[in-house]
Amino acid sequence: MFESLSERISGVIDKLRGRGKLTEEDVKKALREVRRALLEADVSLSVVKKFISQVREKAIGEELWKSLTPGQLVVKHVKDELVAIMGGEAVPLEMSADPPTVIMMVGLNGAGKTTTAGKLARYLKEREKKKVLLAATDVYRPAAIKQLEVLGEQLDVQVFQMGDKNSPVDIAKAAVAHGEKEDFDIVIVDTAGRLQANEELMKELEDTRDALKPTETLLVLDAMTGQDAVNIADQFVKRIKCTGAIMTKLDGDARGGAALSVREVTGIPIKFIGVGERLQALEVFHPDRMASRILGMGDVLGLIEKAEQTMDEEEAAALEAKILENNFDLNDFLNQMKQIRKLGPLQDIIKMLPGVGSNPALKDLQVDEGRFRRMEAIICSMTLKERKYPDIINASRKKRIAAGSGNDVSDVNQLLKQFGMLQKMMESLTGGGLPGMPGMPRLPGMPKRGKKPGKKKGKKKLKGIGLPFKSPFR
Repeated sequence: MFESLSERISGVIDKLRGRGKLTEEDVKKALREVRRALLEADVSLSVVKKFISQVREKAIGEELWKSLTPGQLVVKHVKDELVAIMGGEAVPLEMSADPPTVIMMVGLNGAGKTTTAGKLARYLKEREKKKVLLAATDVYRPAAIKQLEVLGEQLDVQVFQMGDKNSPVDIAKAAVAHGEKEDFDIVIVDTAGRLQANEELMKELEDTRDALKPTETLLVLDAMTGQDAVNIADQFVKRIKCTGAIMTKLDGDARGGAALSVREVTGIPIKFIGVGERLQALEVFHPDRMASRILGMGDVLGLIEKAEQTMDEEEAAALEAKILENNFDLNDFLNQMKQIRKLGPLQDIIKMLPGVGSNPALKDLQVDEGRFRRMEAIICSMTLKERKYPDIINASRKKRIAAGSGNDVSDVNQLLKQFGMLQKMMESLTGGGLPGMPGMPRLPGMPKRGKKPGKKKGKKKLKGIGLPFKSPFR
């Protein structure tokens, strides 16, 4: 997401970094380029004017901080204003003091409301530990009710539906009544998509809102539509009184103009963003983290949150103990590869590391996901004894493993070589951070910094580890 905008702004900022002195003309020239980049990213003109005005006012004629160069100070102001126009801070969902909390999903046809309703149900169930009911009130789109039922089955979330012969208002009211009776914490009402010009359907939305008095009315917007999304949002907010927005398909939007404009133009906060097709691909919208990603500074906190959500704490503790005792084997190696793949597409994950997004050499970074699958197949073709004691794998065993996994013997040799290098790396690394990246925070499964395990006979002392795989990036 934001690849085009990030590349343009990072290029401007790189010219400012490291400069010992900046003139007023230097600042104005840089801001002209930033202005052009924002407009090309389809950011609202009024938002761009305000943004540039605020940065210029702060950057010109200001006393420099002792700890910052002039270039760094301009970068700071650009980031601060990016955060400000996106809302300043994350805005959580409001919960009703008298359950169930009713969340009504509204928006245009094709924005992804039904899928987003499923993603939100999963988030609330797994992250917030809420009992969630999905209500199917879209009686117009063919198979809309079935789609929600399929999502409910995948998520093990109950779906309330009354077919397509009843009015959406009656279905919604019955769903909330069912939620109250069955002690649900949250009822998510999936409404039909519509055009804001369709007076009859907009009136139906208003009737549904008036009947339910929802705690949250969330507007689902397609980021790919750019400024159209902002105009749509403005009209829905005025008519339906939306309390927040969910921006979908942000992973496919290289410009990002809608995400930068919605809060400033409409006054409603973006509460979540959709960053993929999977049901897990829904994230809380953090303006500060998004600004960092736009400026090529990465999103370490977001990466850690992904790790904490997908990695089992007990497994991480057990792995840490095995590493400290120097008992890390191919079974553990296999489990770690599976854990890392749970984080999501590796190409997206690596871009959350600082410096990657703004590095021209990594702009077209490609990740060979198939490499992981081949490595898993090789390990799964080994016996339990071979996984625990890889040193016993001789030439005949390698042939059997290669044939069983559909690979060549050279692939088996390469995997064993990489595993041997990993074991040596674990013995030599210190500090508990990522290799070659001092100061990176500890991810789950890594020993704590400074921990000094007691010596054991025949065992080597370990102070830290790196990521348990050789980079698959080409």
